Amino acid sequence: MGNLMGSLRYKEPRTVEECDSTWESDSESEEQPGDEDSGISEQQPYNFDGMHPCSQPSDSKSSTKMKRSFYAAKDLYKYRHSYPNYKAPRLPNDYRNLRFYLNKIPLIPDGIFIEEILTKWRGNYDKLEHNHTYIQWLFPLREQGLNFYAQELTQEEIKEFQSTREAKRRFLLAYTLMLDFYGIKLLDKSGNVARASNWQERFQHLNESQHNYLRITRILKSLGELGFEAFKAPLVRLLLDEALCRGTLPNMLHSTLEYYVYTIRLRSHRRSLLRYARQHYQPANTFLWGPPARRRGAEAGPGGRVAEPTPERERRGGDPHRACSPLTKKDSPGDDGETLAVGIPSSYTKPSVAFRAAKLVRRTGSYELFRYTVM
Repeated sequence: MGNLMGSLRYKEPRTVEECDSTWESDSESEEQPGDEDSGISEQQPYNFDGMHPCSQPSDSKSSTKMKRSFYAAKDLYKYRHSYPNYKAPRLPNDYRNLRFYLNKIPLIPDGIFIEEILTKWRGNYDKLEHNHTYIQWLFPLREQGLNFYAQELTQEEIKEFQSTREAKRRFLLAYTLMLDFYGIKLLDKSGNVARASNWQERFQHLNESQHNYLRITRILKSLGELGFEAFKAPLVRLLLDEALCRGTLPNMLHSTLEYYVYTIRLRSHRRSLLRYARQHYQPANTFLWGPPARRRGAEAGPGGRVAEPTPERERRGGDPHRACSPLTKKDSPGDDGETLAVGIPSSYTKPSVAFRAAKLVRRTGSYELFRYTVM
């Protein structure tokens, strides 16, 4: 019933902006617990020069042409909203994924049972790398993968899986199996992760073996489907840190920002990760995943389109009149991209519209420091 009502309300997104509700609320305090994108029910590759992953742009000239992938944004939008136009598989649902995890049937076409994978494949990195049929069975989704023998999940099977202790136990073991393959270890039942003892060798391999980036997207999606939503953010944070700050996984950076972050349903968690990324991303002015620029008073261009902001407008929050305001070099964007601290001469007594809601923070010499929200 949930999906039926969801399909009636569903409106196909047409732009990246319509797919992304990450910055829908202005602050963390406005978001209530459970304010997720998955409100419809209870619970592909990025195309950049033909490759799923992409490192940071090497020069500003090429970076100006970069855009977020609409394909990626739409794919993750549908996932976070529990596939609002989802149709159950035509074949009768025999809970094949659940039965596989209960060790009652083998995966097809290999004929291997889950217990054999969990006990004999750990540490067999060649097998985990080159076998391409097991990943759809270990991490099922409500969408068809490359192994057409693997059955798609249904909402009924998801509910049954989440209430079956033995299946969930083996699912966590499968997750740790893949984490070890990638050089990561699970620390606790909250999903926290860290580098494993083999991280150097495995990270080097992961940085070069880019088909695994698609696998990680599937793993993250499956975690959310089968009751482990809280496990996503710690893994994404670690991958983001390794790709962006430590430089061990540079080839994974774009996949992390374009895909992995957006598998997370809770908007506050996405915002936290993106704020962290923006602090370290270089060149800073090419960061594509922050809050949209607020363009008050922007002039409409041909066809009624709003004119793109100039770099000066975007840096100062989108107000076309602010460049004329008597601002000082103390003007700097806040860490959330939505409030700014501005030094204004104390003698300036006629604030513009942008400063009407300004709040005095402190006085410094002949300047008064205000913090205001761009309207």
